[in-house]
Amino acid sequence: MLPSQQGYDRAITIFSPDGRLYQVEYAIETVRRGAIAVGIKAKDGIILAVEEKPHKLQLSESSHKIFQIDEHIGFAAAGYIPDARSQADNARFFSQSNRIIYDEPVDVETVAKHLADQCQQYTQFGGARPFGVALIIAGVDSNGNSLYLTDPSGTYIAYDAIAIGAGSEQVNDYLEKNYKYDMSLEDAAALATSCIYISSNQKEGTDHIKMSVLKTQTKQFEKVTPEQIANHAKLGKQKFPIPSA
Repeated sequence: MLPSQQGYDRAITIFSPDGRLYQVEYAIETVRRGAIAVGIKAKDGIILAVEEKPHKLQLSESSHKIFQIDEHIGFAAAGYIPDARSQADNARFFSQSNRIIYDEPVDVETVAKHLADQCQQYTQFGGARPFGVALIIAGVDSNGNSLYLTDPSGTYIAYDAIAIGAGSEQVNDYLEKNYKYDMSLEDAAALATSCIYISSNQKEGTDHIKMSVLKTQTKQFEKVTPEQIANHAKLGKQKFPIPSA
């Protein structure tokens, strides 16, 4: 970076002469370096999957990168995960407040917009850094199955399938070739495991894969068991073989 640009590099609220907010770009780079996270819509639900590399002495088997927000909403995160925890707490409070005030579950897009608005505010004011995390927000509401991506800039976009984190460019290319709008939830889960294998250095086993599902019929957020993930991975290798390196 040129010496004349270093002042813009340090300031969060000032655009550089070439129209860039460097700290926001660095936050997005943090997301790119995080472990892969994938969201896939199916005709009967939505799959969220992430890669987690547990330590040998780690006690908890629960995912640290997939968060339940409400009965019908959850999200997967890539980047600086403590920031994701903060956003999860914010989203839970917002969702429960909506339920108390309006006596109905909040729409998925409303939660996505709320979190994106919060991210955008942290790009405008001094004294606070941008969130270093991107979220894949999934849920089932009156509008059906919904899947949104939010990033540190405050953008939120709806997708049918999306990957974020390390290797996401290659995984998104793979999704474009293999995703089908009418695929079943089982096939979506199998495709998600193949996506994780593409990004990961670990091409066998499923100890590093965590997954959750939202079913259209029940509108409930559920964790997928390790045994079920292993079965999905087996099906994925048959139906969605990963390209050779």
